[in-house]
Amino acid sequence: MTQPTETYASQRRSERMAELRKTDPIPGGAKPNSLTGFLIGLVFFLLAVVFLTAGVKAFYLARIYPGVNVAGVDVSGMTRDRAVSELQEKVRYPSLGTITLVAGDERWQKAPAQLGLNFLVEETVQKAYSYGREGNILAQMMDILNSAQSGVNIPPIISIDENLANHELNLINEYVLDSPQEAELRLDGLNVIYTPGKKGTMIDIEPTKAFLAASMQLFQDAETPVVLKEVEPKVMDAELTAQKAREVLSKPFTIAIPNAQGNDPGPWTIPPEQLAQMLRFVRKDIDGKSTYVMALDSDSIKSILTPLVAEIDHPERDGRFAFDEATGELSLIEEAKTGYQLNINESVAAINQTLENGQSDAPLTVLVTKPLVNNDVTAEQLGITQLTASQTTYFWGSSAERRQNIRTAAANFDGILIPPESVFSMGKYMSDVTLENGYAEALIIYNGQTIQGVGGGVCQVSTTLFRTAFYAGLPINERHAHAYRVYYYEQNPGGAANPLLSGFDATVYFPLVDLKFTNNTPYWILMRTFYDDASSSLTWNFYSTPDGRTVSANFSGPMEITPPLEPVITYNEDLEPGLVRRIDYPSEGATVVIDRTVTLPSGEQFIDTFKTLYQPWAEACEYGPDVSNLEKVLKNRGWCQPLEKQNNE
Repeated sequence: MTQPTETYASQRRSERMAELRKTDPIPGGAKPNSLTGFLIGLVFFLLAVVFLTAGVKAFYLARIYPGVNVAGVDVSGMTRDRAVSELQEKVRYPSLGTITLVAGDERWQKAPAQLGLNFLVEETVQKAYSYGREGNILAQMMDILNSAQSGVNIPPIISIDENLANHELNLINEYVLDSPQEAELRLDGLNVIYTPGKKGTMIDIEPTKAFLAASMQLFQDAETPVVLKEVEPKVMDAELTAQKAREVLSKPFTIAIPNAQGNDPGPWTIPPEQLAQMLRFVRKDIDGKSTYVMALDSDSIKSILTPLVAEIDHPERDGRFAFDEATGELSLIEEAKTGYQLNINESVAAINQTLENGQSDAPLTVLVTKPLVNNDVTAEQLGITQLTASQTTYFWGSSAERRQNIRTAAANFDGILIPPESVFSMGKYMSDVTLENGYAEALIIYNGQTIQGVGGGVCQVSTTLFRTAFYAGLPINERHAHAYRVYYYEQNPGGAANPLLSGFDATVYFPLVDLKFTNNTPYWILMRTFYDDASSSLTWNFYSTPDGRTVSANFSGPMEITPPLEPVITYNEDLEPGLVRRIDYPSEGATVVIDRTVTLPSGEQFIDTFKTLYQPWAEACEYGPDVSNLEKVLKNRGWCQPLEKQNNE
């Protein structure tokens, strides 16, 4: 009986082992070293691999290794340039291939290129060329042998044009789209008609593009699914709003001043028919869900609220007073009033919030401001006992317009009371500098120039106030000097120049530039202003109670003086023919330092320094059309003469 193959093989191995055991030992008693033999063999093997790999690499130095294919095209042994040309010529899949998009029973066939496929030929050829050239030398040799024996396919490198893919999918979406239906709320007269929303269907673009990319990567005609998704309308349910609308339209809608007193105007009602014409249903997100809320047409409700401003608005006004130094009593010169101001925009928001809540009584938003000082206040209550500070400035040579502006601006501050421990701002009390408020056009400094503008001369008022607060020993929070020396602010009572008064000015230009100081005394301060046209003077008085503080000051006068800039002469076609005029005056540049030391009753002192850097300023003249011999005219008048010539004379 024949033995099984496995038994026979086992017997032969036993016999072979017996023969080996009978073999004579190696002379000298040494035994074979199997590890040494293995290492020697491995070295020879590796050397063979190295030499073989080096030979193959040398032969294919600039060519693709054997057996490498791209998209069904054999590029073995080709240079990269030739492989690029070969693939560009033979690979027609992007333009001639077919991708079939499937959605239910509907099918759409598109060329891959239509769907945004770009075959990156050069990148793919570089990848093919790199095959067998990456990794260690053994890995490279294995790759080379593998491609030579079995061949290797290099997947094409592609990119997808998102815009093209989105465009084509959006075209298909027009066929599969089942648009969601928004919930609908509308009015038919006073009737509220409500229709719930309905879900829809559309293409889910991103996962569909992922399927497309996977299909086109294979460079084969293929079917790919169009992924659909359910789409909810922005507003699915608005039943609650419909119920609220029916309730609101069932009665008149009322608006009123909150906490109205007996003499306050209002309330006002809007009949349902008028309310319905203004009512709108507006989409709003609430707790992550969209619904409709009621709101009134902005223009329509504002047209109702705007006329109410005249009925409601009254600015607050503190009482203003004069102080009688003989009796020590106050006399009222302007009554105090509580202020009311209707905020139309916030009232519209409050009314819409009321509607959103389904209510029919809406509060108006009214700002109520109480006066700080009532009509019956007394000097004793305020701690006003005497004149505590007074300063006078002069404006000889000012035009009638400049004088008008000084008088108008100063009147804004006459009789004002400043509370203890408070900051006074000129900007709070200064009326808008406009022709309507009684100001005139005069010379002003604007944007580095002296020009004609409304309000020239207002800085005479701020300068006078600055000096009064300075000598009252009050901290100056904000003060800005003029850009150049204005000689109105350096005049003595008779109009003569007093250079020691330079640097003792303050400019205002609301709201950008203000003059502020702090009443850090325990008493109120009453301010009075006195304009005197005959003496060309403005006097500012502070009435309060002295707290024992003293003020000392040191005035440097102009230092580091620099000459004026060269005169500037310009042509102005808008001037009257033949007219020549001077529009700016020369001024020396200078540095002025004023040091003030205020000693408080406690003996504590605070010292502040007011340093002013005046720019040198150029005299400026202008002339109109038809001016003959301009140089002679200017010389005769002594205007805008070159500085060098003036110095020589």
